[in-house]
Amino acid sequence: MQTTILYIGRDTEITVVMNRLLNARPEWKGICVCTDEEAAEICETQQINLVLLGNGIDAECEKALRTKLTELRPGLKIIQHYGGGSGLLYGEIMTAIS
Repeated sequence: MQTTILYIGRDTEITVVMNRLLNARPEWKGICVCTDEEAAEICETQQINLVLLGNGIDAECEKALRTKLTELRPGLKIIQHYGGGSGLLYGEIMTAIS
């Protein structure tokens, strides 16, 4: 079964890299966005298994995002992703979904 992962970050270049990394594994489907509005729309229309919050999201926005996304999808797993290599990303995701 494929795990759908939504990445939300503010840096467009990093978001492109995250899209490539998440979609490099056949067991993952990565959807990467830069705005809270896009994230909410995706959560409303698609079945998301995990949300990664990336760089550039301040504490106030993070709190609002967590509230909005869990209202749309109660029980949705939301974790911070601060960067690092693809091995760290894999570990974060596997820990979150297991």
